Amino acid sequence: MLELVCRDRRAAAPWSQVIGGADAVTKGFDNLAYDGGGQVEVHSAPSSSCILRLSGLHCGSCVQTIEEVVRSLPGVSKVSVSLQESSAVVLFDPLKVTQQQIQASIEESGFEATLLSDDGFDQSSSRQTVTVQVGGMTCGSCVRSIENAVSQLRGVHSVHVSLKEGKAMLTFDPKLIEPELLRSAIEESGFEATLSGQLESIASFLHVELFSSRSVARIPPVAIETSTYCHPRDSQAALSVQNRLNHVKELINVHEAILISLFVVYFPNPLLNDVDSLSTHSLPAHASSWFKLPSTSETSAECKEQKCFLRISGMTCTSCVANIEKHLLKHSGIFSVLVSLMSGKAEVRFDPNLLNTSAVARLVEELGFGAELTEDLTHGKLELTITGMTCASCVHTIESKLTSTKGILQASVALATKKAQIQFNPDVLGARDIVHIIQSLGFETSLEKTGFSNHLDHSEEIQQWRNSFLLSLVFGIPVMALMIYMMAMDDSMHHQQNILPGLSLFNLVFFLLCTPVQIFGGRYFYIQAFRALKHRTANMDVLIVLATSIAYLYSCVILVVAMAERANQSPVTFFDTPPMLFVFIALGRWLEHIAKSKTSEALAKLMSLQATDATVVTLGPENSIISEQQVVVELVQRGDIVKVVPGGKFPVDGKVVEGSSMADESLITGEPMPVRKKVGSLVIAGSINAHGALLVEATHVGAETTLCQIVKLVEEAQTSKAPIQQFADRLSGFFVPFIVIISVLTLVSWSIVGFVDFDVGYTPSLSKGEAVLRLAFQASITVLAIACPCSLGLATPTAVMVGTGVGAQSGILIKGGEPLETMHKISVVMFDKTGTITNGVPLVTRVLVLWETARMPLSKVLAVVGTAENSSEHPLGKAVAKHCREELGSDVLGFCWDFQSIPGCGISCRVSGVDHFLLQSDKHFLLPGATTDESTSYSVVIGNREWMRRNGHHIRADIEAAMTSHETKGQTAILVAIDGVLCAMLAIADTVKAESALAVNTLQNMGIDVVLITGDNRRTAKAIAAQVGIKKVFAEVLPSHKVSKVEELQQRGLKVAMVGDGINDSPALAQADVGIAIGTGTDVAIEAADIVLIRNDLLDVVASVDLSKKTVRRIRINFVFALVYNLLGIPIAAGDCCALECECLVKSLTTQAVTVSTNTKNRH
Repeated sequence: MLELVCRDRRAAAPWSQVIGGADAVTKGFDNLAYDGGGQVEVHSAPSSSCILRLSGLHCGSCVQTIEEVVRSLPGVSKVSVSLQESSAVVLFDPLKVTQQQIQASIEESGFEATLLSDDGFDQSSSRQTVTVQVGGMTCGSCVRSIENAVSQLRGVHSVHVSLKEGKAMLTFDPKLIEPELLRSAIEESGFEATLSGQLESIASFLHVELFSSRSVARIPPVAIETSTYCHPRDSQAALSVQNRLNHVKELINVHEAILISLFVVYFPNPLLNDVDSLSTHSLPAHASSWFKLPSTSETSAECKEQKCFLRISGMTCTSCVANIEKHLLKHSGIFSVLVSLMSGKAEVRFDPNLLNTSAVARLVEELGFGAELTEDLTHGKLELTITGMTCASCVHTIESKLTSTKGILQASVALATKKAQIQFNPDVLGARDIVHIIQSLGFETSLEKTGFSNHLDHSEEIQQWRNSFLLSLVFGIPVMALMIYMMAMDDSMHHQQNILPGLSLFNLVFFLLCTPVQIFGGRYFYIQAFRALKHRTANMDVLIVLATSIAYLYSCVILVVAMAERANQSPVTFFDTPPMLFVFIALGRWLEHIAKSKTSEALAKLMSLQATDATVVTLGPENSIISEQQVVVELVQRGDIVKVVPGGKFPVDGKVVEGSSMADESLITGEPMPVRKKVGSLVIAGSINAHGALLVEATHVGAETTLCQIVKLVEEAQTSKAPIQQFADRLSGFFVPFIVIISVLTLVSWSIVGFVDFDVGYTPSLSKGEAVLRLAFQASITVLAIACPCSLGLATPTAVMVGTGVGAQSGILIKGGEPLETMHKISVVMFDKTGTITNGVPLVTRVLVLWETARMPLSKVLAVVGTAENSSEHPLGKAVAKHCREELGSDVLGFCWDFQSIPGCGISCRVSGVDHFLLQSDKHFLLPGATTDESTSYSVVIGNREWMRRNGHHIRADIEAAMTSHETKGQTAILVAIDGVLCAMLAIADTVKAESALAVNTLQNMGIDVVLITGDNRRTAKAIAAQVGIKKVFAEVLPSHKVSKVEELQQRGLKVAMVGDGINDSPALAQADVGIAIGTGTDVAIEAADIVLIRNDLLDVVASVDLSKKTVRRIRINFVFALVYNLLGIPIAAGDCCALECECLVKSLTTQAVTVSTNTKNRH
């Protein structure tokens, strides 16, 4: 029925796309003539829509709560809430309910809701929602499978699958994808999918304005048909649109103006050009704006910020970091710079309209550091080694061929190095295509390893500083011994030991010991200092070189002068300063690079999960393999078909196109159970194919794979910088110039004082000028020596070393001062589930024998089941077999044959040879009233409900209730049928650690919030959380989303500690303020964490908080002592005329600082 309302010479006619379409309404005005201006407005029925941005969503329960609240409002027809996008799409009748009422209902439920637009049509004019009936779903895994398959399609905005209702609500962009493709994607995932027949269009309407001539004329209808399921490549729809556009052109020649404004366009861009080509000269002046389409440049102009990552070499201390950040931020177009000294990486955000990534790298190189782009956001980059080139003609041939190939943006070949650098568009061609092009020219080429692990290798730096430390130590120990000896002997002995006039034995020995250290031990300090001075910056290396060089040169000069003057007394020298300083500073640098290498091992081990080779196949009819080719994984291209054999690693992310198997994704996702893979299933690079060969179509290769993204997340998280480190960077920028200025002022001051008020009795053998200058130089050099960073540099590291030693004795490994400084501030602790809260190994928790039907003793049931499951590779099967062997006390049970394993269902087989074993078993296994079956062979079926139904077994209500009870607790229940009789039920679960509940309770009593975060299903996660007392749960969370959850809490101003054990936890461990890894976890998680619990005891999390409080207190005391030491030492050095005694005081105070810190920490 059509309702027509006339007002202001306008007609409004509601209509349904499914029933008629736009032209069905406009044909009703076929024979109408209009006098003056009129408008025909055709729009959808009184159904509006709105999109709301939500905050406070944590899990599926939140989604369900919002949907139930909004669906209960009058006039609301559809609700779709996306947990991933934190948004809700609501279809409603604006005559019955308003957007503000919908928003208020959500906020009353405890969530924050923000309307993205006051007009639902404007906000979502390019979105539609379709409902698909889905059959074959049995569990939450099916729901996740459908959501993963559909959400990856281009143009899909949100996916909500209801297991209970058996349907999926999909919101998509009709310009990018059609509903039929969505339905096909669900079917390809192994489920039945049927479109419900009604497409809810968020905004679908057509406006036609008619401007007739002065004389009344009959104007034929002008309408553009919109098909409900019209795709941009639909040829029939395109033809219909084209014909009507031609008709519009004819009408324009007859009448003054006909304007068509399209709000939802279902046809390709070439037809839009036809609209633009209409004879607009006869249109009103403002009409052309109604034909204007959104400009892609306007859209892209909104994104003015781009991010790039640089790998920087040559940084040695925090002054280098401060120098790079300060100089880059001076350039216009750079918004922020974040440099990490430990990882040697920099993150730069810049305006791509003013700079490009190469220009950013050049800015860093101009400061004297090496800079290399680690990723390029615009194109692919390939580096090859080419052999067989003999002259420049070969180079020209290769470059010409490459640059003329479509998709290759730039090619540069160097004859001398035999290297080629190629930039290409990965959407057009891949690395393997480029290799084949070069090989077709007659040259041999191989992929140049960019050396991901090369920049993680600190072995050269470690060796350098180790040699510097050992050389300084060899000569520094005798120097220290002589210093102690000189402090103990009297002046008369000192005066009588001159071997030459002006040269004492001690000064000669000091000279001989100091010279090798100054030349060879300080070599790397001089190199770094020269680089800093070359670029007009001052760092700690400059200060160290100034102090040691001036001390050495001054000592040599005054010694030569004394010998030339044949002085009776050998002068006081500073030869002892360089060896002592170099020993301590070189030790610090050596330990620093060892720490860097340990941190980098996390990324190296992550990359070791990546397969090195891949088997690329060519398929024929019916997916038959025509040919196979073994290539390195870097040469796999998007769209390649890759063969993965049983036990092999998946080399790339992809989708299964042939075969079925089980995949172990525990290292990536943390899910302990193998995941079934069939046609349409998605696979993850680095995971392991358990059994069954698979053909996989590559969808994400190279840096796009999940594994590489995890690596990227860890690297980005390690780039972040703690506030205390930023403070140290700023402090170092002022410390060096300040000390140099103080030293110069000391020299000038003592010179003035000496000439104004000269004490003749100081050195009677010297002239006034010589005495004054010697005094001034001694004081100035003493300032440099005493102000060197040995006190500040050793006070905190010493406390950290002692603190970590005490922690190690308690089973807690703490990596450096930052986690020690942060751990006591923690306000939220996030626990991973599998392997952290739980043991990570499935165990049999209950065996229920249905003896009313089985009439079989428990011992026989266990023997038969254990024998059958002993052939299974599934973790649940292994857990059952292990339980049976332990209960029966034997590793050998019976024999199994005709074994068949059906992924996702169960197993079937025949078992024999258990009777002989049972005759020797204990009698306590027998149940009252049980009889003994003497048969020698048993038919066994073990699996889930579906597997039992397939084999014709009926499940009683009491058995169903028992299974449901266990599944509610997050456990897995399986059934056992022997010789056609259902005889037992087994409950299997990943059991909770004994100390988990106590650890959680203790943390909560300390005022720390505890959260459970896991990639496992929501029901299991909630059951485990309830057992240990955790109230807040984040379930079904991917590795990247774990990072987002951590960031979300950090943005609220909370300090977050993450406790985990798997590779999937490593990005979150790195992102958290403190990452805590379980000692039994993966090496990658351990390396990415800040704290490692060796004993696998969660109570050590509580202990680490307490240890942090005590250690931080000691670190602060040491910092205060070091500052006081410098504040007192510098004035003493500047005012003390006796440099030797001052220098002894320096060493004494430093030694006492280390001793007090060590003894105090050991007592704690």
